[in-house]
Amino acid sequence: MITKRDFLKTAAAGTALAGLTTAGTASATGSTIRDVGPIRTDERIARIEKAQRLMGEHGLGGILLEPGPSMTYFTGLTWWRSERMTAVIIPAEGDVAVVTPAFEEPSIRERMEVAAEVRVWNEDESPYALVKGILEDRGVTGPLGLEDTVRYLVVEGLRKDMPNRATVTAAPVVYGCRMIKTAHEIEIMQAANDITVAAYREIYPQVEVGMTGPDISKLMNDATRKLGGSPQFSLALIGEASAYPHGSEKVHKVAEGEIILMDCGCSYLGYESDISRTWVHGEANEEQTRVWNTVRRGQELALETAKVGVPARAVDAAVRKMYEKEGFGPGYQLPGLSHRLGHGIGMEGHEPINFVGNEDTKLAAGMCFSNEPGIYLPGKFGVRHEDCLYMTEDGPVLFSGLSPSIDNPMG
Repeated sequence: MITKRDFLKTAAAGTALAGLTTAGTASATGSTIRDVGPIRTDERIARIEKAQRLMGEHGLGGILLEPGPSMTYFTGLTWWRSERMTAVIIPAEGDVAVVTPAFEEPSIRERMEVAAEVRVWNEDESPYALVKGILEDRGVTGPLGLEDTVRYLVVEGLRKDMPNRATVTAAPVVYGCRMIKTAHEIEIMQAANDITVAAYREIYPQVEVGMTGPDISKLMNDATRKLGGSPQFSLALIGEASAYPHGSEKVHKVAEGEIILMDCGCSYLGYESDISRTWVHGEANEEQTRVWNTVRRGQELALETAKVGVPARAVDAAVRKMYEKEGFGPGYQLPGLSHRLGHGIGMEGHEPINFVGNEDTKLAAGMCFSNEPGIYLPGKFGVRHEDCLYMTEDGPVLFSGLSPSIDNPMG
């Protein structure tokens, strides 16, 4: 006998890649992925110019970036952190500079995508004195802003070698740029989400009784790579493990009537996707279906609430209020939603700002978020739907369509 689930799984296998039709690079599965092109040098220059305008508005003399997404965002330079400091300094006025060990200079120069002065230091010299000199040579006043992930050893070195210049957070500048995505960034993020959706559709029919979470995760990672994405995480939670947002150490195996919750994301051209899907292997019972539908309604309510000018906290609050009426919570109490409703996303899977109760920042066009109002029943199961969105003047736009139903989760 062919069940509804069997039919839908067969259909999913045939249409797994139907959404990826834009001309681009052929994958091993015969599909094509979006060929949107990487971030260009002129875009990085525009980012630097915006950062310098924001420095003027906030009274900063410059900002310092250690290796990581923010360094890459502004300069294209991908490097690593060690006890030997390499840092990018963007002054409020004048040219960008890089401070790096002398023996790394050739490698730094070949990786930079924007014009920059390179100042080097030897092992018996201080890199922090070079930072001081860069700012003084450009004639900038005001404190030096430090990107949020700058390490304490760097802070201490700067304080020692430039005691007359304060150090403060660079967040208003760095995230004043990074939070607001351009049309090109959104195109890249759309491609990343397309890859993850297609990978889900490809592996869904392959899930069988007896498989473990790692078995399913491997299927997802393999499909993601074939489609041109770089897997960042692939979480597959089965049965009771789905009641805990990030899973359990216990090994659970797929069985008839068990919930399967997956949370997966990939990187594509430096930007990330993050999508969760939940379904039942076999026929769902009444409680599973009720919780699944309540979470789906939570996602819809978040979309209805998220408007330009609305504080981010209002989105989280609206869903929790609805959940409480359905008998979940209140607040973060279980059974219910034990985490924030969503997080910012872009070059990193988690970025400021968040859909959370203490976030007063108002939503603006170009911001990107996850929308993931899960419900968790300890000792039983959990349901989380997660789709990311970007804000426009007319409201939120999803990168991936909402999961249609518990017995047709991939659409």
